[in-house]
Amino acid sequence: MAIPKKKDFLVEKIRRYLEPGPTVLVSSSWRGRTDIMTMGWHMMMEFSPALVGCVISESNHSFRMIRRSRECVINIPTTALTDIVVKIGNTSGDEIDKFAEFGLTPVEASKVSAPLIGECHANFECRLKDDTLVRKYNFFIFEVVKAHVAPRPKIPRTLHYTGDGIFMTSGRSINRRKMFLPEMLKP
Repeated sequence: MAIPKKKDFLVEKIRRYLEPGPTVLVSSSWRGRTDIMTMGWHMMMEFSPALVGCVISESNHSFRMIRRSRECVINIPTTALTDIVVKIGNTSGDEIDKFAEFGLTPVEASKVSAPLIGECHANFECRLKDDTLVRKYNFFIFEVVKAHVAPRPKIPRTLHYTGDGIFMTSGRSINRRKMFLPEMLKP
């Protein structure tokens, strides 16, 4: 394998290579109001219980709602919602009802008060598990308490933000299941 030639790169732009997963829509609810925010800064932290870490800026309207309610829904949009994902990220829930504005369907959750987004491929109902890093880093640790996933497509085309208004989409799958130990493949 050839070693690629490299050049210096702006440290502030490394997110282009490190963004861990799909861009998601986070729905929240507090005192009869709902909000949706676009988020790319999240990561799996544990399998069981399923823990997800998220950075939510305290300047974001959703930050206050989630901090107070201690719950949210992480919704996984497909590429069919690309323009809506961007528009949601460019508006404030202080000013508009994002469900109404963008024609999205709020669906009642079974374990949390925040609504699911019906048009999304998957919805993960979350409760705040640990808030010790919220004050210092705006870092929330959620436990997924209920998951809803559409059976098809099995591997949806999702969005991955690389910065500067550019998204990549999930692509072709590469199957290496034969190389894994059997205990690594358990659900």
